[in-house]
Amino acid sequence: MPVLKRADAEIHYEVHGAGFPLLLFAPGGLKSERKMWGGTSAAYPNGFPWMDPREALADRFTVVSMDQRNAGQSIADVRPDHGWHTFAGDHLALMDHLGFNRFHVMGGCIGGSYCFEAIEQAPQRVASAVLQNPIGLCENRDTWDASIAGYVETVRARDPKITVETIEAFGRNMFGGDFVFSVTRDFVKACRTPLYLQPGTDKPHPAHTSTEIAALAPDIEVQHDWRGPAFLQESIRRVRDFLTRHTPR
Repeated sequence: MPVLKRADAEIHYEVHGAGFPLLLFAPGGLKSERKMWGGTSAAYPNGFPWMDPREALADRFTVVSMDQRNAGQSIADVRPDHGWHTFAGDHLALMDHLGFNRFHVMGGCIGGSYCFEAIEQAPQRVASAVLQNPIGLCENRDTWDASIAGYVETVRARDPKITVETIEAFGRNMFGGDFVFSVTRDFVKACRTPLYLQPGTDKPHPAHTSTEIAALAPDIEVQHDWRGPAFLQESIRRVRDFLTRHTPR
């Protein structure tokens, strides 16, 4: 498996297909890793209710998937000033490494917030973004406190020299805000990047957050019915069509 080596991280990734590049940010919160796009889990023993873009979209796009820092096989340092910008640095460095100047992004769960941060950091590079099941703050602060508590265990099991205080400072940078955490409502209101939204409906992925995104963004398409086998092929068709329409000529 190829690895991008950075000064403070080793990022594992894989590449599928050919065509204009599409960078994936997998579901899973701070455990966002490639395998969360396809397969099963305890919560979904019959398979995940979303597409696996590594297979579904590789006929038309060069699909790049990755394990985020300290998730899956990727390892990295954690510092008190790390946050969303740190992940975006990995994302842009990976696309630089692969020789891709412009690209689409698609993110599930926390990946929606990674998409917004990529747009904020490099708006001229992101051609469009697909936001699937985006996270947000809405009567669920305990969800994000628990996420950081789990990250403490994951990181310190690998490197006990990284202190709890350091990881908690990182956690405040990640989830101490509101809305989608990585960017503000004003940013989304001014965002000119074309967006495609497949809304969330549960506690970590509040319907209210998706409704706000849809109301704020000036250039957005929304597909309300997208989960599960009944909507899988339509979801693939519509996402492929959206990305194709916004691929630079």
